[in-house]
Amino acid sequence: MSAAASARFPRAVLFDLDGTLLDSAPDFVACVNRMRAARELAPISLEQLRPQVSKGSRAMLSVAFPEWAPADREALVPEFLDLYLQELGRHSQLFDGVDQMLAALEADGAVWGIVTNKPEYLAREILPQLGWQERCAVLIGGDTLAEKKPHPLPLLVAAERIGFDPGACVYVGDDERDIVAARAAGMPSVAALWGYRLHDDNPASWQAEVMLDSADALCQAEAWPATAI
Repeated sequence: MSAAASARFPRAVLFDLDGTLLDSAPDFVACVNRMRAARELAPISLEQLRPQVSKGSRAMLSVAFPEWAPADREALVPEFLDLYLQELGRHSQLFDGVDQMLAALEADGAVWGIVTNKPEYLAREILPQLGWQERCAVLIGGDTLAEKKPHPLPLLVAAERIGFDPGACVYVGDDERDIVAARAAGMPSVAALWGYRLHDDNPASWQAEVMLDSADALCQAEAWPATAI
């Protein structure tokens, strides 16, 4: 039997959310442009904001208000999160291949969950919009625990909650801190090159076991890194 024919999907997969499963950049640009309009500033483009989405709210605010002092931008975070809750899911969509990839995992008996640095209450709002509330086996947000990525704790807790050793799981993410967290947790990883990256990011330096340009590739069992089981 060939290696491809005998390949099997991992038994458990954990995913980052924004930039990995969900192309949420359009929601975020709508949010920051509402903030700019309220201050009589011109809108910024999707292309300007998109590379910063996986870096979090503060990074996006630094693009939206580059002339502001860091302390003044910090004071905008609650407004940003409130507006984002209003825009959440209105403009975003799954990346190509994600639906098919999740279906392929489930068809092979795998379980999957989400570990994101997005606040948990915002991530939970997304699940029913996507019909994932019964499919997603675990959800850890950036404020669920005392640490967030790149610390390994969220990945370790997620694996524990779904009943797997970390080495038996795979983590998929589009940011360096995703891969750093996975490596620290002893979890094989996939660098999602279809996500959000700064121009000078070098994913090859992240040391993921696998780097892929499209989620479509993960519809094939042989594309996944080997796990402990």
